[in-house]
Amino acid sequence: MLAWIIFAPLIGALINGLVFASGFWKKVLHGDEHSEKRIVSVVGCGVILISAAISSIMFLKLRALDPAERQIIQELFVWIPSGEFQVSYGFLFDSLSCVMALVVTWVSFLIHIYSIGYMHEDHSYSRYFTYLNIFVFFMLILVLGNSFPLMFVGWEGVGLASYLLIGFWYDDPEKAYAGRKAFIVNRIGDFGFILGIFLIFFVFGSASYGEVFKKALDPGFMSNIPGAVITVIALLLFVGAVGKSAQFPLYVWLPDAMAGPTPVSALIHAATMVTAGVYMVARCNIFYSVSPTAQMIVVGIAAFTAFLAATIALTQNDIKKVLAYSTVSQLGYMFMGVGCGAYIAGMFHLVTHAFFKALLFLGSGSVIHALGGEQDIRKMGGLRKFLPVTSLTFLVGTLAISGIPLLSGFFSKDEILGSLYERGFIIAWIAGLITAVLTAFYMMRLYLLTFEGEARASGEVKQLIHESPSSMTLPLIILAVLSVIGGYMGVPEFMGKVVGIHDSNIFEKFLAASILVEEIKHLEHHALGHWTLVVFSIIAAFLGIGLAFYTYIIKPSIPESVAKNPGISSLYQGSYGKWFVDEIYNVLFVRTFVRLANIAALFDMKIIDGAVNGIAKVIGEAAAILRNAQTGILRFYAALMAIGATAILIYIVLSVK
Repeated sequence: MLAWIIFAPLIGALINGLVFASGFWKKVLHGDEHSEKRIVSVVGCGVILISAAISSIMFLKLRALDPAERQIIQELFVWIPSGEFQVSYGFLFDSLSCVMALVVTWVSFLIHIYSIGYMHEDHSYSRYFTYLNIFVFFMLILVLGNSFPLMFVGWEGVGLASYLLIGFWYDDPEKAYAGRKAFIVNRIGDFGFILGIFLIFFVFGSASYGEVFKKALDPGFMSNIPGAVITVIALLLFVGAVGKSAQFPLYVWLPDAMAGPTPVSALIHAATMVTAGVYMVARCNIFYSVSPTAQMIVVGIAAFTAFLAATIALTQNDIKKVLAYSTVSQLGYMFMGVGCGAYIAGMFHLVTHAFFKALLFLGSGSVIHALGGEQDIRKMGGLRKFLPVTSLTFLVGTLAISGIPLLSGFFSKDEILGSLYERGFIIAWIAGLITAVLTAFYMMRLYLLTFEGEARASGEVKQLIHESPSSMTLPLIILAVLSVIGGYMGVPEFMGKVVGIHDSNIFEKFLAASILVEEIKHLEHHALGHWTLVVFSIIAAFLGIGLAFYTYIIKPSIPESVAKNPGISSLYQGSYGKWFVDEIYNVLFVRTFVRLANIAALFDMKIIDGAVNGIAKVIGEAAAILRNAQTGILRFYAALMAIGATAILIYIVLSVK
């Protein structure tokens, strides 16, 4: 059954791609467009439902196994045979990949259902669902592959699929550019990732998870490996995660990726592609757990990324751009968790984030759909009375990501902050708290400017505003419920046996049935008790929300006065201009490489092509001269033969003397 989790989406992509997106349905079978969309919807959503159902069944099978042996391996064939080195094409279903498979398939299924209503009028409907199925197929290969090469196939596959989805409306140059930018920036990270895989093979002599991690846990084997080598492996792998999961300095592709359809934004930025790096670090926990240097670098970059992205989100006016920078910031939280060794805390935030961020992105899509494509929150406001379901579910997502107590984001975020403090990452803990305040502020700002106050849309647009169809609102309701109860679900107890090799005490505490009750004992032996840390988290959430209410409801003149204040305007402009990181990259890298490319083109034309063309020209001119000797007159040829014969005779006579 395990292989069908992966191959069901591939079958859907082949059917929709070859039969419908290719035009075969209309041109050969003469089918109508209405029937095409209905069949495409059933196939596209049905195969994901099959994957989700099988993942759930496999989860139950895994639970029934002995805790020490909770993994299911299926090897289909030998993929790379090379002497003693072999890589099998097989899949691993253990505690970690099980969680990822469940999140990817079920959240993707809800997004597929939502897409039926959102993309119904698009003329490339079949192509869209084909790309979605391809994306899920490669994402499942990434999380279920049982070796580093197979993970890399999925890693590159989701990069390709994201390029196709982000640039889905490729007729628009801006959207096509966003797709290219995402593809190129990810290639930079992927270069480091594949170097890390090569180094793993060089050191451990294998690329299979089982063999590599078995040797990594062998003290005798590891005693012969310099610690610096393990650090380099961990950092090279993290370079790939920096690109794929949008951490500084390679985060710049993700905000531009909003150019794709909104369901794509939810799929890529909520539960799937951008969390691949977090999954990879958790999977390779042994390398990071034995390398304090790698942990410090991961936590440092993650904390800086979380804070930087939060400061940018404060002033953005595009509803999807705010959520994009929020995603970058929340990914920073996840990496702070796995970077400090709290792998379950990081993975738990991955799960809860999938719920409320998918909800927020799909909610923004419902707003955009209702306003005829408008994304500027300055032209919204007062939408709560027009979009009651969307506004209520969006508020739930806003409160969850802000860390309001008893909602899912509170549990996972608090666990990360507590783990940072417990392990001595005090600066990162402070950065996380400040980021929590900023998160609550900009998310409540987004909600208030979109749904509360006076409607700022034009009269013509107001007449067209309506709640989204049930195919769009039903996923919103389901995700809103998950955003509320997700924190109580926790992560299944069986997961600790695989991921928590080096963190078992944290796993045992964290994987209790009621996390809130168990957390009372979490940090009682430290300078700050657990409840003190919890109070800090709660204060951060309510402080951010309170500031947003005061700024945008009680005293709405504050934003304009802040923007014009001489002492603060520079900070405001920096935040609004995204700290001009793209402009700096453009000057340092883009223009530099363009100039180098122009020089290379000139060298190619003048030197390389010039040499080849010059030789050809010399030969051509020599041939032209010799061609003049070919007159076609018989008497001329006879005279030349006579002259030649005479010259030969003279030479022979002179040589004899």
